[in-house]
Order: sequence, then structure tokens, then C-alpha cells
Amino acid sequence: MPAPLNIDRRQTWNVGYWIFALLLLMLVQGVWQGASRVEAVPYSAFEQALAEGRIAEVTISDQSISGKLKAPEQGKTTLVATRVEPDLAARLEKYGVPYARTVESPLLRDLLSWVVPGLVFFGLWYFVIRRMTERSGGGLGGFMAIGKSRAKVYVETDTGVTFADVAGVDEAKEDLKEVVDFLKHPQEYGRLGAHIPKGVLLVGPPGTGKTLLAKAVAGEAGVPFFSISGSEFVEMFVGVGAARVRDLFEQARLKAPAIIFIDELDALGRARGAFPGLGGHDEKEQTLNQLLVEMDGFDASVGLIILAATNRPEILDTALLRAGRFDRQVLVDRPDRKGRLDILKVHARKVKLAADAKLDEVAGITAGFSGADLANLVNEAAITATRRHAAEVTLADFTVAVERIVAGLERRSRVLNPQERRAVAFHEMGHALVALAQPGSDPVHKVSIIPRGIGALGYTIQRPTEDRYLMTRAEMERKIAVLLGGRAAEMLVLGELSTGAADDLARATDIAREMVTRYGMDEGLGHVAYEPPRSATPELALLGGSPPRTLSEETMKRIDAAVAGLVAAGFATATSLLTKHRAVLEQGAARLLDHETLAEDDLRELTAALRAAADQAAAERPTTV
Repeated sequence: MPAPLNIDRRQTWNVGYWIFALLLLMLVQGVWQGASRVEAVPYSAFEQALAEGRIAEVTISDQSISGKLKAPEQGKTTLVATRVEPDLAARLEKYGVPYARTVESPLLRDLLSWVVPGLVFFGLWYFVIRRMTERSGGGLGGFMAIGKSRAKVYVETDTGVTFADVAGVDEAKEDLKEVVDFLKHPQEYGRLGAHIPKGVLLVGPPGTGKTLLAKAVAGEAGVPFFSISGSEFVEMFVGVGAARVRDLFEQARLKAPAIIFIDELDALGRARGAFPGLGGHDEKEQTLNQLLVEMDGFDASVGLIILAATNRPEILDTALLRAGRFDRQVLVDRPDRKGRLDILKVHARKVKLAADAKLDEVAGITAGFSGADLANLVNEAAITATRRHAAEVTLADFTVAVERIVAGLERRSRVLNPQERRAVAFHEMGHALVALAQPGSDPVHKVSIIPRGIGALGYTIQRPTEDRYLMTRAEMERKIAVLLGGRAAEMLVLGELSTGAADDLARATDIAREMVTRYGMDEGLGHVAYEPPRSATPELALLGGSPPRTLSEETMKRIDAAVAGLVAAGFATATSLLTKHRAVLEQGAARLLDHETLAEDDLRELTAALRAAADQAAAERPTTV
């Protein structure tokens, strides 16, 4: 048997190209030869040739007429002319001039009337379909993949976050390290019959680092990280959210061990039945039901962990929080002073600090700041230093950044008349002096009459030096007195009241009302809470929660009288202190009018005697536990 011929495929293609080129050449040659033997002439010339007997054969079409010559003329064997109507040709013949007809090509008209609208319609359709496919997951099948999950998958290297990048929440990190250990060594936990919680709920105020903690868990464990917001499950089509929940868990099972992180769980897991009129076919309820089913249906031993974050745990459905679903709740609260210092150190790595920029002092004046607030503080301080073309970020830059965050942006364009500036100066010094004259009040950081924010014509900044978690009645009364110090100064010096104390008055009234209705600090009303917890919102009342208590008219009158009494007592205390130290008040207001801003050192110099009296009173005050 002869060996098969081994023919190179490239040679086969080359032969095919030569054959195609030869055929194309023959076609072009034939068309050219045919065109070279045909002569287009006017209709009058064709009639003349016909009359002279030079044409042997005539061929007629709808638009033209051709005649084959009896003998070739200058290499031409055929004459072609565009037809002219017989009547028109007879009339033109008598003038003895050549005449011909031109037929316009309908190609352009056909393109404009049919082809172009079709192309425009196809272009618009393609653009719309392409945009919709991109939004729904991409690809040709994305348009119909409405129920596909929109979860972003972060692999180990993509999160870029570890526990070293998270500070200020040491207790929460310790709880989550257990989850990381389980994902790395799942068989170790099953040795004694224990099983890891299926779900971990991160609870805390906004900006405390819940999402960052979840990414850190994935980064530490080195597992796929499925991140999605609760609002992305809910769409306008009923059943889409449930389909996306199913698809999300299906994807996670294929990549187990993995972490599913649902941010803003309250958007998805809001308590069912809040709106009875909608029945049980609400899209959110169907989505929540599917989530509950999926959490019950998977085995935690495969290494699938659900993390969720919310800042409103009180509105979540109770079925989500039961054992077997979100078994564990981890509190991610605002950091204390040590936590704030650790967070500032993390964010300060990216900026060039001066030697005097002691982060411990910055942590002391930022009580109540969350992790996001501290990150914003460091950025604002760096921007402030850049604005003044400095080489380093100093402590003064941090102070300016704190003032901007707390009080708002300076508005030097807002010009006050002399009477208003004088009233604002006495108002702000009234706040400062009442705070400085009372033992136990938070220290005054700065006083200014420069307008800030939306409506503030001046500001007095008090920053606590330590974290406080409890407040006594005496401390709250001092707060009321400080808030009303500006109003008391206006009344004492100017002899009239202005609208500048509206916000102070509202805050003082709120504190007094909470003292009476929530904390039971009025002796006449007794140790009774007349106001439900703040978590018992009207929405929860529809769920069967605690409705607002119905009070009698007599009790409401007594509450109003007690609130008014506390506010009046605070105003009287402020007036008494300012009357006693009126000289300092007028001196401080005059200096404030000259310099517009008094820092802590200026206030300490101005009120040295006043502070000494307050410290002595604090020393003589009996100690209470």
C-alpha cells in the first residue's frame, strides 16, 4: 500500500488563491471586452443610424434600446440609447437637433427611504440591548439573566485587607478570628462535635468598620469573598430577588469554603408584616423568605459562612436572628480613646506627620468619632497642610480639621452688622464662661464669632477629655446651663432676646424632656419611664411591638411642668454665674470682637481666677459612686 501523500495545507490554500484570481481575471476581462464594443449614443443618433440602414438588429427594453450594427464602426458593434417617448421624439425630430433622455438612478432614493431607517433602527436596538446586557451581567445571555446574582467575587488577593488594617475594634476582631480559624481548619472544630455558627451579624453605628472587618476575615482566611448589598436583591419584578438569593448561594457552594457578605441587611431583612395591606406577596418578603430557606438548607461544615452588617438591628425580622441562622452578633461600636489612637496610626501611615503632631492628643479631642470620621479627619488635616503649602501635617492642621468637621466650613463672606457681631460675641462668651465656671464641665476648646456651616453665626467647641458612658442628673443640669448660657448673656447685657439661641433652646429642652420621661430624674413624677425606647418606632408598632404609652392629661401636664422647671433652673444658674463674672464676660466679648477667635490658651489666661474658683468647688464637692 503506497504511503499517503503529505500535502501541506498552506500549499493547498495557495493553489486555491491562484484559481480564484484566474477566474476573477477572466470575469473582469469579459466585462471589459463587452463594454469596449458597446457605444452609448443619443436617441437622435440612434434614429439616424436606423434611418441610414446601419443597424441590422434592434433590442428593446423598458428604459433603453440597442441595435447591432451591420458592420463594426471604430471597433464598436452595438449602439445603445435611452428610449424617448414616440410623440416627443416626433416633435423633436423636426428641429434637427440631437436629443437624448437621461434616466435618474433610484439607488440613492431607495437607500434614503428604506436602508437608512433600517440601519438607524438596528443601531438604536443594538445600543439599548447592549446597555441592558452590560447592566445585567454582560454577554449575550445577560439580558435574560434577570435572576442572576450581582455579587462581586473577591479572591484572596483582591480584598487587600487583613486584621492588621483594622484597628479600634479589638473585641470584634477576636470574635471573628474564630471564624477565620474555622475556615482554615474546619475538621478541627468537628473533633468534639462543635459546629461553627452559620451566620455572624455585625452590628454597630455607621462608619465603625463593619464592611472592613468582613473583608479582613476573607483576606485572613484566603477564601473567595462574595460581597453584595441588601438593596441589590430587590427589583421591580416580583421574584427576581428570590432568584438572586438562590443564585448567590449556588455560586458560593461551588467555591466553598467561602464567605458571603450582605451589607445593609436591614434593606433586605426588615421585619415582615410591617405593612399589612400588601399581604404576603411583597417582593421584599419573598426575598427574605428565600434567604431564610437558603440559610436553613446549607451545611456549615462545607465551609460556607454568612456575614452581614447593619446599623439598625432593632428592625430586623426575628426569624433572621434565631439560632441556626445568625447565631452570633458582634458589636462594632465607636472606638474608645485607645481605639481612636490605633485607628489614627493606621490612617496616618499615608501622610507625613510633624514632630508636634501627637496623635494621642488628637485622639483626646475626638471623643465620639467613628473610624470613618477619623479617616476623614486625617485626610482633612492633610488637605489643610497642603493648602498652606506646608511640608508636614502639624497638630494645628488636625485642630482645624476637627473644627471643620464639628462646626462646619467657615463662611467669612457672611458679613454681620456691628450690633449682630456684638450680640454673637456675648452669646458665645456666655456659653464659654458658664462651662468654665462650673466644676465637672467639659473643657472649652475654642470660641469664635466666625460664621460656620448653614446657620451658625458663631460657635463654642467643647471636647471631652475622656470617654463617658454614664451621666448623672447634676451633669445633665450643667449641660442645660451651658446651652442656655448664650441666651442668658444676651438678656443680661443687651436686655433682650434674639433668635440666635433657637438651636440651644431646642437641645436644652430635649435633654430636660429625656431626664423626665426616659431617665426618671424628676422627684414628683417618680421612677417611671413615660417614653418607650427609641427603638420602638411607629413601624415596629405595626409589627406588634411596644406602642407609645398613652398618658393622661394630668400626667402630661406634670411632665411639661417638670421640663419647663429644669430649663428655667438651668437659665437661672447661667444668669447667676454670668452676673457674678460680668467683668470677665465683657472683657472676653471685647477681645472676641477684636480677634474673632479665642483659643484654649487665650481662654485659660482670661479666666484664670474663674477656673481656680471652679476647681476649688470641685474639690469641696462630695465624691459619689
